[in-house]
Amino acid sequence: MEEIRCGWVSDDPLYREYHDKVWGRPVYDPKELFAKLCLDGQQAGLSWITILKKQQNYEQAFANFEPEVIAGFDEAKVEELMLNPGIVRNRLKVNSIIKNAKGYLAYTADGKDFSAFLWSFVGGKPIVNQFTAMSQVPAQTPESEAMSKALKKLGFNFVGPTICYAFMQAVGMVNDHLAECIAYQACVDSCAVQHNHD
Repeated sequence: MEEIRCGWVSDDPLYREYHDKVWGRPVYDPKELFAKLCLDGQQAGLSWITILKKQQNYEQAFANFEPEVIAGFDEAKVEELMLNPGIVRNRLKVNSIIKNAKGYLAYTADGKDFSAFLWSFVGGKPIVNQFTAMSQVPAQTPESEAMSKALKKLGFNFVGPTICYAFMQAVGMVNDHLAECIAYQACVDSCAVQHNHD
């Protein structure tokens, strides 16, 4: 029997691995969520596979997405990053990761939990959709619009409602695998396991 996957996945092994094992699995670690949010912002105007292939380069260039380190990047460091062929050399995008790191630190400075903040937009647990066609999957939702507004207030950028929705899909805040996709049930199960541990 042929394995059915979501229509956006190509035959690229890296993309398949990402779709099967990463996309849609709930992520609760605040630093990991921060990294994924920054990477989704880098995708703006590009395909996700472009960023996925550069993910390790980003991790090296941006200190493994440690907000404390990134927030200290100065103009000289930005110029150095602009010469790095392993990342998307767009000044606005490079600066956005630094802005986001500062926003993250300002939010968490008094002990607030960045993960709980992001998950609050879906009521703390994944929204499980049962789409049967790619055409049914929205580009943005009221939840992603609310998240976008809240993040912008904190000083984040490259966090429009569409980017926020792509992020929510990627980190399992919504399960948008098609109902017949091989990864759909695994994502449902991984949510259930997480909630049994809560």
